[in-house]
Amino acid sequence: MKPIASLNDSEFAQLLQRAVALPDVPPRLARDAIELWSTAQPKTLKTVAAAGLRLVTAALSFDSWARPPLAMGMRSVASDTRHLLFSAQGRDIDLRISPVSNQFALSGQILGPDEAGMIELSTQSPDGHAASGARVVPIDALGEFRLDGVPGGTYRMTLRMGGDEIVLPPIEVGTRPG
Repeated sequence: MKPIASLNDSEFAQLLQRAVALPDVPPRLARDAIELWSTAQPKTLKTVAAAGLRLVTAALSFDSWARPPLAMGMRSVASDTRHLLFSAQGRDIDLRISPVSNQFALSGQILGPDEAGMIELSTQSPDGHAASGARVVPIDALGEFRLDGVPGGTYRMTLRMGGDEIVLPPIEVGTRPG
C-alpha cells in the first residue's frame, strides 16, 4: 500500500469510498479501546475520544434513609442497609449499601437496556470532582455489580454502558445518621 501523500486523485477517491463503507465501531468496543489507553498518553487524546460518550446525570428517586411518611408502617423500620434508586435516560439504577465489618459493600443492578458496561467508583474531593484511586468493576449479563471493602466517605459513581456515561449524584457511604 502506498502512503496517502503519494496517491493520485483516483486512488485517493477509491480509498475514501472503501473507508466510508466500513461499519461504525460498536460503542462498547470504542469505550473499551478508550479505557486501554495508558495514563502515559496525553490526556487530551483520551478526552477527545471520550467525547463520543453521551453524558447523562442520574436523579435520585428513592433513599431508604430519607425521612419516611408516617403511613409507611413496617416499611419504615430502620435498617443498616441503605437502599438508593436512581433514574437516568430509560434506566433505573438500584443500589444497596451494606455494612460489612468496618467497611461497606455496594451492590446493585441496572434495569433497562441490556448492555455490557462497567462501574467506576472514586472518592469525591471537596470541590465535587473525582479524586484519584478509582475502582472499576464490570456489570454482568444481568446488569448486576458489586464492590466490596469500601470505606466510609463521599463517592462519585459513574456507569459506562453502550454510548452513555451515567453519573450519579454524590453518594454518602457510612453509618446511618442520628
